[in-house]
Amino acid sequence: MEEVRIDKWLWAVRIFKTRTIAAEACKKGRVMIGDVPVKPSRNIRAGEIIQVRKSPVTYAFRVLALADKRMGAKMVPQFMENVTPPDQYELLELNKISGFVDRQRGTGRPTKKERRDLDQFAGSIDLDEFDWDE
Repeated sequence: MEEVRIDKWLWAVRIFKTRTIAAEACKKGRVMIGDVPVKPSRNIRAGEIIQVRKSPVTYAFRVLALADKRMGAKMVPQFMENVTPPDQYELLELNKISGFVDRQRGTGRPTKKERRDLDQFAGSIDLDEFDWDE
């Protein structure tokens, strides 16, 4: 086997869960070879470096061998080498640490504490006190 479709290879080495998702990523320009987006039908060879953008990180993989059938996770290192730069993993860590820090207070759903406070406040109002006829 000299060449194999990139969407098949990405699925076979378990970068994407399904071949359809791999093909979609190619169509959306998230899979690149040499900073050039590739189509799902593009054939790859051993030795090429494939970049896959999964927000916020751009992973890079070197093709060691070709495969067109899905394999067990233990076999994957024989077919690809992860050559992602360390700064991309730092980006991932920063994203994990920040979590919901960027969420402005008052936006989105109330927290558990805020919900309890609202329920307590709403329960303390006696609607019979108001004169609704005026």
